[in-house]
Amino acid sequence: MKRSEINAALRQAQAVLAAHHWALPAWAGWGAADHAANPAQSAYLKARQLGWDVTDFGSGDFARRGLVLFCVRNGIQGDAAERPYAEKLLFVGVDQETPFHCHKVKLEDIILRGGGTLVVEFTGEGSFEPDAPVWVDGRRVDAFAGPIRLNAGESVTIPRGLMHRFWAEGAPAFVAEVSQCNDDHADNFFLEPVGRFAEIDEDEAPLYPLWNEAAR
Repeated sequence: MKRSEINAALRQAQAVLAAHHWALPAWAGWGAADHAANPAQSAYLKARQLGWDVTDFGSGDFARRGLVLFCVRNGIQGDAAERPYAEKLLFVGVDQETPFHCHKVKLEDIILRGGGTLVVEFTGEGSFEPDAPVWVDGRRVDAFAGPIRLNAGESVTIPRGLMHRFWAEGAPAFVAEVSQCNDDHADNFFLEPVGRFAEIDEDEAPLYPLWNEAAR
């Protein structure tokens, strides 16, 4: 994925935040020099996987298969002294797929804050817990009856171990994720082989370093 693509995706995400009057912490705008000038805080953020994340899942086609995220808060899985919860913002393009995946540790709520329809699809194939219940705003639904379509303000609880994918219809979707502690290194299990983090072609300078690049 080209750095210029990543920078453009970050600018689009910032436009969505501005449209929804949604503010981020000051460190969301840090560049490499800011991280270098604040090494202790930078290390704290990176250890908890906080900050920007842009990926094409190794597809080479970000518009078709990709995602922009911002992790606002998180702990460290397995550390009882840390936060047991996480909060992320997701910026989902029209027909832009986040491929089938599940988590063994993390239970999560996906909440559509605004924009287009968010479509969430489940499959038992490859799932660790294919019979786990799925809830939409407290109403149990048949996970395999067809894709679930969420309108603004609606949410789905995605259980551990159940493979799911999602994309937006009609317009880009502004999505929140509230979950148990998140670990993007060890708690993502994909149905097919994909790359969780993009391989980056540095065709221009980074607008902001991604969380897995900060304080290198």
